[in-house]
Amino acid sequence: MPSFDVVSKVDQHELSNAVDQANREVDTRFDFKGVGAKFELQNDAINLSAKEDFQLRQMMDMLRLKITKREIDPACLKPGEPIVTGMTAKMIVGVQQGIDQKLAKKMVKLIKETKAKVQSAIQGDQLRITGKKRDDLQKVIALLEDGKFDLPLQFTNFRD
Repeated sequence: MPSFDVVSKVDQHELSNAVDQANREVDTRFDFKGVGAKFELQNDAINLSAKEDFQLRQMMDMLRLKITKREIDPACLKPGEPIVTGMTAKMIVGVQQGIDQKLAKKMVKLIKETKAKVQSAIQGDQLRITGKKRDDLQKVIALLEDGKFDLPLQFTNFRD
């Protein structure tokens, strides 16, 4: 029986490379000389630090550009509020991975509303879709791609 998985993953190696490239750009840009601005990757978060709030916004734009060049969807970034304390400004940008239960239930409901002859099961932080016909599965993929989810989705493990 054909099936596939719906996941939301970020390649950690590519993310690390994008953060390194952004750090190199900050080091070489004239408007960031002597500011001590930097990016730090920690598990599922990226810490940005600079002297001013507007510099954090510029750094965020740099990070989005570098991540996009590394073929990572920038929708996985969830920027927090800038924290300005004395001489430094900091921002924590979360990197969202996996499909949470609430969103998975919303996807299952959307699939069931189409009355497609497929079964969907939530398996941890991913969704498994099974059906008898490959065409039904492709319709579900198209449906989920058109869905307005605030999360980049990948369709993996397609089996006949």
